[in-house]
Amino acid sequence: MLFMVIYSFRPENREAATQRFMKTGGPPPEGVEMMGRWHAASMNQGFTLAEANDAESVAKWCHLWADLLTFEVIPVLEDEQITRVLGS
Repeated sequence: MLFMVIYSFRPENREAATQRFMKTGGPPPEGVEMMGRWHAASMNQGFTLAEANDAESVAKWCHLWADLLTFEVIPVLEDEQITRVLGS
């Protein structure tokens, strides 16, 4: 399954989030493959496309950062998948 993970942080968490990211790189846990990550030019949010077998694995990743970031996790479909849905 593919998940679009949208993360954001309040200005008071910016420095702590930056330091943690610079130290760790923010890798996903086992069971989650990060397909790509993009950072908004505003420097207060970003977007990650991840692949995982279930939402629980993605939730574990978000939990690692929940003290600094807020998340919106959206299961997404590729064109081929949505075409099958629309054709049924």
